[in-house]
Amino acid sequence: MKYAVIDRGDSLSQSLAQQFHALAADRGFTLNETHPEIVISIGGDGTLLQAFHKYIDCIADVSFVGIHTGHLGFYADWNADELEELVRHMAEETPRMVRYPLAQIEVETSSETLHYLALNEFTLKGVDGTLVAQININDEMFEMFRGDGIVISTPSGSTAYNKSVGGAIVHPSIESLQIAEIASINNRVFRTLGSSVLLPKHHHCDIISKKEQRIQLSIDHVNITHSDIRSIRCSVASRKVSFARHRPFPFWDRVREAFLGYDVR
Repeated sequence: MKYAVIDRGDSLSQSLAQQFHALAADRGFTLNETHPEIVISIGGDGTLLQAFHKYIDCIADVSFVGIHTGHLGFYADWNADELEELVRHMAEETPRMVRYPLAQIEVETSSETLHYLALNEFTLKGVDGTLVAQININDEMFEMFRGDGIVISTPSGSTAYNKSVGGAIVHPSIESLQIAEIASINNRVFRTLGSSVLLPKHHHCDIISKKEQRIQLSIDHVNITHSDIRSIRCSVASRKVSFARHRPFPFWDRVREAFLGYDVR
């Protein structure tokens, strides 16, 4: 088995990474950071996002396993003290592959078209003031947005920024995107829907800049600023991310443990 490890960089995560390398060598695993079959993320959800974007070009050929050493590891199946058990499962059993939908983002500027994939969410915000953008759904005008920003989340990302702005939690088996508003302006002159919208796989939305404005784009943890964005198209990607499950940890158990504090494992 060819594997790679990405750790958060703190002393505990680095120590666990060294332990994993030793255990993996005993089992005959091969360290291959260029073309791994499986990527071990040691840290929190941010570490998993970094691993996803590092291997995004070969996302169809790689799967991920998360080891939790942070405060909230929504993507992590394993705790820091379960390293030997994890390696044993990897060596002796075939995992169940769970595949989650991704968001595909196409950004058109005055000079080029940029393409991105997001595991959690894609957000845009006005840098110097209110963001003004028209939102089209399936090429039809839906609303004119004025406010702090817009979040486009995947189902797995629905528990992140989307949830904090009042969006719904969506099971990852539902291939969809969710549009949520960040502090929209609603008065007698300006109106938005004011609630999140869920789009199915075969739908898309376009966000069209309606004034000269600097816009900050965030693709998961990656931030980019543009001053010449014309439009942004968002849809469910044809590719998915794969997680190797060596034991059951249902989505709603993750939600309950992460947000309500009930650990059923």
